[in-house]
Amino acid sequence: MPQALVWILGAVGAVIVVKLIAKEWQRVNEDLDRARTEPAPVDAGRDGAPNLRRDPETGVYRPNR
Repeated sequence: MPQALVWILGAVGAVIVVKLIAKEWQRVNEDLDRARTEPAPVDAGRDGAPNLRRDPETGVYRPNR
């Protein structure tokens, strides 16, 4: 009898875990769908970043001055 009880508890636990995973999967997909419909940011802060130029003497990229 105890072996049957272990099997039943294992099956119930597996069903609970599957339901939790399915719920989380659905939540993540809803977040992704919402993110796809929103417009992307136009510029992610690139205005203040300097352009880089290669120094012909050293070969190192340095900010354009």
